[in-house]
Amino acid sequence: MTHPVDTHVGRRLRARRRLLGLTQEKLAQAVDIRFQQIQKYESGANRISASRLWALAKALEVSVSYFFDGMNGHEPSLEFDGDFGIAEAPAADVLDEKETIDLVRYYYQLNEEPRRRLLDLAKAMSGDAQ
Repeated sequence: MTHPVDTHVGRRLRARRRLLGLTQEKLAQAVDIRFQQIQKYESGANRISASRLWALAKALEVSVSYFFDGMNGHEPSLEFDGDFGIAEAPAADVLDEKETIDLVRYYYQLNEEPRRRLLDLAKAMSGDAQ
């Protein structure tokens, strides 16, 4: 059974790796381990040591605290209680989707004006034209 903190850290690792467009193999090479170890970290099956977390943070260009963002000082819950609407879904679940990561990556490659227009379009299509 994986610990919720290890699962949370693994999800954050996967999200950042995908956001940067890195494969598990490329990230593994950057920190001098095998890609299978990255798979185990991302699933939460293996815990990440402090020194390895430091190396991963450096390779992914984030601070070590990035991996713990969203925990708010307590263990994350892995259970979904069903009370959330689509727009309020937990960020960790949303960032597990490759499509979401691709959308964010391409969104930030746009200049400011097209980004604003795309956001307005998405709001209008969702029925949330605030």
